[in-house]
Amino acid sequence: MSRVIHFEVPVDDPERAKKFYTDVFGWKISKMPGPMDYWLVTSGPDSQPGINGALTRRSALNPGTVNTIGVESLESAVEAVTKAGGKTLMDK
Repeated sequence: MSRVIHFEVPVDDPERAKKFYTDVFGWKISKMPGPMDYWLVTSGPDSQPGINGALTRRSALNPGTVNTIGVESLESAVEAVTKAGGKTLMDK
């Protein structure tokens, strides 16, 4: 079975979002080293159900939440999505 394995939430103000998600949900958020605006989110302990993710800076190319789904075969998954009426938005 395929599952959501990662999420990305685009934000306008990463420091404000970090404070919000930390205060409200207790998430641990840390900026990834390097030039990319990317903050890793640990949403809970690995021993509990759930997934971790990230905060990203909102942009025209990144306007909405992204959910990454783990599949055994990308080609098979794309074929199934297309067959069910979905569209490919970006090449792999």
